[in-house]
Amino acid sequence: MQGGGATVTPAEPDTEDTLDLTLPPEFLALLAARDAPSGGQDPGSRSAADAGLVGDIERWAWADTAAGAFRLVPVDGVRDLALVSRWMNDPVVAEFWELAGDPAVTERHLDAQLGGDGRSIPCLGLLDGIPMSYWEVYRADLDPLARYYPARPQDTGVHLLIGGPADRGRGLGSILIKAVADLILDHRPGCGRVVSEPDLRNTPSVAAFLAAGFRLSAEADLPGKRAALMIRDRAVRHLL
Repeated sequence: MQGGGATVTPAEPDTEDTLDLTLPPEFLALLAARDAPSGGQDPGSRSAADAGLVGDIERWAWADTAAGAFRLVPVDGVRDLALVSRWMNDPVVAEFWELAGDPAVTERHLDAQLGGDGRSIPCLGLLDGIPMSYWEVYRADLDPLARYYPARPQDTGVHLLIGGPADRGRGLGSILIKAVADLILDHRPGCGRVVSEPDLRNTPSVAAFLAAGFRLSAEADLPGKRAALMIRDRAVRHLL
């Protein structure tokens, strides 16, 4: 996501969404680490501290859902490239992800995360052991998105797509979004909110987030799209 001007229009008065300008300690540590000598470390590797920006997703528990046992597994850039690229070339997915084309297009997208500092982790979603969705779990407060809404420290974001046409249109999206939001809140105790920003035109996605217990906090003009800012608050998770 590239920087640029933006307008945020509240969906309704929301006194909870106040701007906190205090930089998270780990963000300051990232700046220091960026300027420090590498010491010969492979630039594509992540330290334990870097992985802690989101958490060790590979160790997260399975979620027992109405659709089956669900698990997030971090993407392997070699093993999973063909599958993710095929999903990105599905016209329904390509309309909003804009990553259709040669596998190299998807490869660059994945490599930007896999070779990064750990603030965004691409994952496959496995339902009863079968890969059927793609997810990105990312630190929204450390992402360019934070320029366009009143971010709070530890805000964690999600992007997703359902891979196969047979898995769409039958309520799986809302079930799995809720499951992933719960996994984030269970494994990231410092995170008070899970956020997402689907394209406002993607009404099935917006509806799935609403059904998963998210609220529409605002509409935001992001680079390339007008987004629905969806938020799920830890404070009310057990009431939904």
